Amino acid sequence: MTGTRKEAHFIMNIVLVYPEIPQNTGNIARTCAATGAKLHLIEPLGFKLEDKYLKRAGLDYWNMMEMQIYPDLEHFLKENKDGVLHFATTKAPRDYAQVSYGVDDFIVFGQETRGLPENLLEKAYDRCIRIPMRAEARSLNLSNCVAIVLYEALRQQSFSCLDGAGHLTGRDEKTAPWLDYI
Repeated sequence: MTGTRKEAHFIMNIVLVYPEIPQNTGNIARTCAATGAKLHLIEPLGFKLEDKYLKRAGLDYWNMMEMQIYPDLEHFLKENKDGVLHFATTKAPRDYAQVSYGVDDFIVFGQETRGLPENLLEKAYDRCIRIPMRAEARSLNLSNCVAIVLYEALRQQSFSCLDGAGHLTGRDEKTAPWLDYI
């Protein structure tokens, strides 16, 4: 196998405040599993953790990740009061690539339909980040946003704890017409 498996360590924290769509949260859980990030969910959730769509989106990666659930935003903030938090919002004054991310930082995302509460953003506006997009677009899909920002943070850390190279499997593929175009 090319690439080397490095010792697992949670190198980033992804926080979802009041997530509503189980498929998004499942996709994000899979991203956390693949990167070693810890997932923090803030209740209320718009679905049950037993939801089949949540489980299906996360595939068989659930045992590879760590998840913590908090009854509300206040509990999360109290438990992580010494953490470095970055708040992802369309209302931010700067883009996510202008930030230096440290190991164990928290990247906080709001619910799909409303984002993060503005009274929270007002208190931490200097730590708000944004993904650039066209002015007429309201927002991007939550799971895409998590992947974009998380991978920038991991890139800044030289993708520590992640395998940098893959390999072909050698599996016997049937001839496909699309191969003629390559």
